[in-house]
Amino acid sequence: MMGKIFFVLGKSSSGKDTIFGKLKEDQSLRLKTVVGYTTRPRRSGERNGVEYFFVSAQELQSLKASGKVIECRDYNTVHGVWSYFTVDDGQIDLTDGNYLYIGTLESFVKMTDYYGKEAVVPIYIEVDDGERLERAVKRERSQQEPKYAELCRRFLADEIDFKEENILAAGIERRYENDCLEHCICEIKEMISAQIHAE
Repeated sequence: MMGKIFFVLGKSSSGKDTIFGKLKEDQSLRLKTVVGYTTRPRRSGERNGVEYFFVSAQELQSLKASGKVIECRDYNTVHGVWSYFTVDDGQIDLTDGNYLYIGTLESFVKMTDYYGKEAVVPIYIEVDDGERLERAVKRERSQQEPKYAELCRRFLADEIDFKEENILAAGIERRYENDCLEHCICEIKEMISAQIHAE
């Protein structure tokens, strides 16, 4: 049987990075992780090859030219264009296990187009907008150089990117409410185990 790509997504500050980390740590799930690429600067505490592969715009163009880029999202931020992308670099081999990935709705759609609907399983995280905004401000305040304008741009962009019709068009039916982190993670783990053992 072919493996699955469990794809974590949600609006900014919905807790998806934390949930991704907890799923990644759970050895019983035996999920391999896929590291995405970005041209944005590293945040405090981030390590190259862990949260992302941090590359230059020139390196991105080189990967595109070699036909290695599965999907790419460009964001015109207040600090210039930041790109987030997935590379066919040998990290994913569906004949050899199951994977955990994190990305946007757009990247989920493109990954599904590339690997097939049966292979990519969405884990869509939802949180009340007011709660998300509070979390986002708190996180940004902890940065050495807070970028509040970028926080606001991202928050407003999510309202467009994650419109209900876009979520439904992507084939996402199930939502995971992150109002209690432990409960949310437990629910997701149960789904992943069921999917893996259904094989």
